[in-house]
Amino acid sequence: MDYTTLGNKVSNAYIFKGAKKNPFLAPRGICVANNMLFVSDTGQNRVCIWHTIPTTEFQEPDVILGQQTIENSGRNADSNVSSKTLHYPSGIWSDGNKLIVADAWNHRVLLWHTLPTQNAQPADVVLGQPDFKSNLPNTKGQAANPEANTLHWPYGVFSDGKNLWIADTGNRRVLFYDTIPTQNFAKATNVIGKPDFKTRDYKNEDSVWPYSVKISKQGSLAIADTQFYRTLLWNNKNDAFNKAADIIIGQENFDNCGQNQLRLTPEANTLNWIYDTCFYKEGILINDTGNSRVLVFDTLPKKNNSKADSLIGRPDFNTSSEYKYNMMGTEAAIYWPFSITTSANKLFIADTGNHRLVICDLQT
Repeated sequence: MDYTTLGNKVSNAYIFKGAKKNPFLAPRGICVANNMLFVSDTGQNRVCIWHTIPTTEFQEPDVILGQQTIENSGRNADSNVSSKTLHYPSGIWSDGNKLIVADAWNHRVLLWHTLPTQNAQPADVVLGQPDFKSNLPNTKGQAANPEANTLHWPYGVFSDGKNLWIADTGNRRVLFYDTIPTQNFAKATNVIGKPDFKTRDYKNEDSVWPYSVKISKQGSLAIADTQFYRTLLWNNKNDAFNKAADIIIGQENFDNCGQNQLRLTPEANTLNWIYDTCFYKEGILINDTGNSRVLVFDTLPKKNNSKADSLIGRPDFNTSSEYKYNMMGTEAAIYWPFSITTSANKLFIADTGNHRLVICDLQT
């Protein structure tokens, strides 16, 4: 990789590709807790855990979930769905003790109450399905209406250690649990983006296609609303249950939904297939996947359509995914990154289009 393509907002960058025997394939989820690294290796239907953050290009994981060995990659381990299998795992969260995984294409969320220590260790709890052997959307199939305890393509999960939020993407909503469930098929406590648990239709002020949900230490809430090319921001997470977002990043108003605001090139205030966000210090990082860049807001925006202060991954705000460093291949720069997270001043990017992570230091 040509690390200069990341820009001067970061330093000390290096690439991590996972296990040398069988490297990452389109990793879409990443989490860091207690100096441990958790990666949803989505294309190979597994979650990999490292007990310390790797510092080399390759390192075998300490634990693999969803597969018995590092060489295996089949959907649901080439078998029937069970408490040990995964199909397109995406969002991932851990505090270093518990682990929560959005098992998106099994239409469920899996929870381990203590960190797994063995490969293919069974999950303790399943949400979205009545048992570990079921995996239909909304439990009854594609045409079924949602309920308080069903899921359809859940791509994102987040917890503050007490509460749980699930980006129930296919049902166009975010589910909220006031405690981390300990029983299968638990009902959500509340819902964001819908008047009730049974509604799937949406209004433009709703989170139309929520892909990830994040909560700041100060209690702000951000939803990456992919299909409307925007991030919805509430200053107080509790307001999200009964009012529209306070701020829209990427669009002027709730009705606008243009890709890069219908412009030929991106700008400092436009987004294209936004899949993740990350609160950082007093501001927020926006993972602008379709433009293959990360937008940096030093403080939380106070008005709609605010311009970013700086960016990571492109030389300027007007350069998109397709530019000179990608003409002969995409390896020189980040390409279609799906997930970002920070730990202290270190930034972790799931560089999905290049089947790798990029790890670097943020310049404060």
